Amino acid sequence: QVQLVESGGGLVQAGGSLRLSCAASGLTFSRYSMAWFRQAPGKERRFVAAISWSGGIAYYADSVKGRFTISRDNAKNTVYLQMNSLKPEDTAVYYCAATRVAAVGLGRERDFDSWGQGTQVTVSS
Repeated sequence: QVQLVESGGGLVQAGGSLRLSCAASGLTFSRYSMAWFRQAPGKERRFVAAISWSGGIAYYADSVKGRFTISRDNAKNTVYLQMNSLKPEDTAVYYCAATRVAAVGLGRERDFDSWGQGTQVTVSS
């Protein structure tokens, strides 16, 4: 069974950086597109970034373009989210997700069938 475990969340001041990691097991990682979503208190879960099987193509929500970078290491079965220039509005629980679907640029939740438990990111002003 697929298991995704996020780590790296925490409390950071505005303008700071964090790097989230998501370790995957129970799947052929290199055949899965991976993504990060986030859910702020009282709001729906939203797409943040996605990356293709090989890591050659990345997609980002407009709100994080230029600040966040998604990457993956297929040898380590891990996907990362480097978050720079963090803002208070980035505060949310961040979820890792996996799918066999190749076209993930639209960032649709329904395309992803495996999810992690989430990691809290809090950005103070």
